[in-house]
Amino acid sequence: MVSRLVAVTYDARDPARPARFWAGMLGREVVEHAGGALLPGGGTQLGLRFAPSPRKKTGPDRMHLHLTSTSLTDQQSTVEAALKLGAAHLDVGQRPEEGHIVLADPEDNAFCVIEPGNAFLAGCGFLGELACDGTREVGLFWSAALGWPLVWDENQETAVQSPRGGTKVAWGGPPLAPKDGTNLQRFDLAPAHGDHEAEADRLVSLGARRLGPGPDGAVELADPDGNEFCLRRA
Repeated sequence: MVSRLVAVTYDARDPARPARFWAGMLGREVVEHAGGALLPGGGTQLGLRFAPSPRKKTGPDRMHLHLTSTSLTDQQSTVEAALKLGAAHLDVGQRPEEGHIVLADPEDNAFCVIEPGNAFLAGCGFLGELACDGTREVGLFWSAALGWPLVWDENQETAVQSPRGGTKVAWGGPPLAPKDGTNLQRFDLAPAHGDHEAEADRLVSLGARRLGPGPDGAVELADPDGNEFCLRRA
């Protein structure tokens, strides 16, 4: 038994704004899902969900997206499209010689438009990576939880990817940014097969911690780094 990664959920003051933005960027439809706005992923591309929340960001994002480019012209076209849809440039201390461009969506969620020729993201598709703050332990946990093989494991940095390819999920290793309350981004899972309570027990056996019941019979948990995630019914 394994869990299926339905989407990465972002808390948002106005979920419709980032949903419209990312629908325009990714060419996807927005559907209603569990009280939020969902952009379903394909077989190999990550799904995104935006959930209503009054909370404001108080620290750096613990997850951010990487979009890929096929050329410098393509990279600039992606940046221009993002700005037209409501994104803004973001300074996170990046150096001029670094090729990626950092932006923020209309809800101030950071994302990067990666320069062409990035070998790590070759063949991953336009939504190439979800980059996360996290330890090697948490990368190993998510590999087992999702049944996705490790495709990178060096210097405390890890990455996993579906056996079918597509978007990678990566953890940058220590030092970790301080965790200030509940994360504004989290994984939404569903059991690939079988009962979600049995799957919750399996996740606990791998190192997760139960936090309590969630909406509509879901189970709220935390991974070994303390990051909250939700296991919904199939």
